[in-house]
Amino acid sequence: MRGEIWKKLGIITVAAAITCSVVLGGCKKTEEAIETSGTDGGSRLQIGLSFDSFVIERWIRERDVFVSTAKALGADVNVQNANGDVQEQIEQIEYFIKKQMDVIAVVAGDCDALSDVMKKAKDAGIRTVSYDRLITNADCDLYISFDNEEVGRLMARCFLEHVPEGGDIFMIQGPETDGNVLQIRKGFNEVLAGSGLNVVYKANCEGWLAEYAFTYVKEGLAQHRDIKGVMCGNDDLATQAFRALSEERLAGKVVLTGQDGDLMACQRIVEGTQNMTAFKSVEEEARLAAEYAVKLGRGEKLADITKTIDDGTYEVPYRELVPVAVTRDNMDEVIIKGGFHAEEDVYLNVRK
Repeated sequence: MRGEIWKKLGIITVAAAITCSVVLGGCKKTEEAIETSGTDGGSRLQIGLSFDSFVIERWIRERDVFVSTAKALGADVNVQNANGDVQEQIEQIEYFIKKQMDVIAVVAGDCDALSDVMKKAKDAGIRTVSYDRLITNADCDLYISFDNEEVGRLMARCFLEHVPEGGDIFMIQGPETDGNVLQIRKGFNEVLAGSGLNVVYKANCEGWLAEYAFTYVKEGLAQHRDIKGVMCGNDDLATQAFRALSEERLAGKVVLTGQDGDLMACQRIVEGTQNMTAFKSVEEEARLAAEYAVKLGRGEKLADITKTIDDGTYEVPYRELVPVAVTRDNMDEVIIKGGFHAEEDVYLNVRK
């Protein structure tokens, strides 16, 4: 079944690429024209910001906060979107090097594949930032992210709370080229060890394409009908897992977890069909990432960062942020009072 998925996706991708080339006369240039902010030259600091893709809802929000924060601090930001293409992201970073950016910040699509080009940027005297996902063996000047092992632990504790008797569960995550996936899994398995909860089906959604999650949950249920829940790598995947569970009349009857605090996930939580989301204040992450990037570009020390993380070869300065488990009990306090989503949107389908 997975082979059929890839075959269909390949056909769609080729068709989309042909259409884009014909209609737009080259997607790459059009994308750069849309996404680029700022100007070249002058005395303003120049920051290159490359995203793996905007498939995940949060990245649009983070892009806007990063750009506005940097601009307010006197920097221009050139934003690039690799659309899930690793080679394209490498070429974007090469472009930033050629343009002699002061700082390059990257949300990596493949944390191993970008090692050489990020090291090349640093060797060229450019300050480098691993944004949210740790680029391995690259000796970046900063890694900023949430405690991803804690994200996994928060999800696991939710399962222990709701299924103390144990049972079979599914694990549906993003691609293993995203280092956060491995960290979350480590924290999740650490808490579940010896608990009686067993992961009987695992799958990875390449490119974080949520549609895979629907197919994988259906595939898993065909093999293991009597499950206690589904752990999802983010709320986009949880949305598709919910669809699959609904078709099998299991929504609300088994545990469902995700992360990011997406609106649809928050709605499901108050409706009783998702148990929790590991909320990460992505606006805080984007604001801090921009502030640190500007400081690095100006040659200032990051005096408040005392922690480091091993990227496989080097110890990289690490700004660790703390995730929060959001449930029905603390939805108002964390999400609504925090201004992440409006009350009328979260409670759209239920009476408070």
